[in-house]
Amino acid sequence: MLEISDLSAGYDGVPALRSINFRVGPQEHVAILGPNGAGKTTLLKTISGTVEADSGSIRFDGQDLLPQSPHKRVEAGIVHVPQGRMIFASMTVADNLRLGSHRRFARDRHDERRELVLDIFPALADMLGRDGGALSGGQQQMLAVARGVMACPRLLMLDEPSMGLAPRAADDIFEGIARLLKSETTAMIVVEQRAHEALEVCDRAYVLESAEVALEATSRELLADESLAATYLGSGA
Repeated sequence: MLEISDLSAGYDGVPALRSINFRVGPQEHVAILGPNGAGKTTLLKTISGTVEADSGSIRFDGQDLLPQSPHKRVEAGIVHVPQGRMIFASMTVADNLRLGSHRRFARDRHDERRELVLDIFPALADMLGRDGGALSGGQQQMLAVARGVMACPRLLMLDEPSMGLAPRAADDIFEGIARLLKSETTAMIVVEQRAHEALEVCDRAYVLESAEVALEATSRELLADESLAATYLGSGA
């Protein structure tokens, strides 16, 4: 599905990714872990097209993505939910969700998709008429993820979905993600500092350090091996 080979990218000549090899299979769920500044967010931005690659290749279903605009990548089914929620604060929850279904394949499935996201995040059901800016941080993050799901993604990319949230709100987000993955066949990449929670919903993980892949392992291996967890995930994993 997604195949990345020898990918390098950076900012003003400073490398943020060096010779990254990375893959996601159909319906596979992959975590990207590692310290701040390791290149995790840059990798998602390079896949979505908001950061240009310096070298290497990105292929999606065999098609070369690098010449494609971010819009074309969305139309191919790659949906990126970035850090910081990025909802429209002055628009209602319902209108934020409607904007999520702008992708051509999703336009005729708005009602079906809205029913799905309200099953995933039932707290949003009573807030459809409320402005996005009036929601709590956790509710705004639910809305951001839900809006991404509205687009009928083939590959959903979540960047730090629990960032800045209280533990209970972060748990609610991951419970919703788990419900999504049980009901959908979409592939997923999640960048996350809460490594244990990410591994619980993912099949495999890549650990990035200093712009390079330091480790690739199954989630089961990382969760079961205390030495690996201590080395790559820290004591909180």
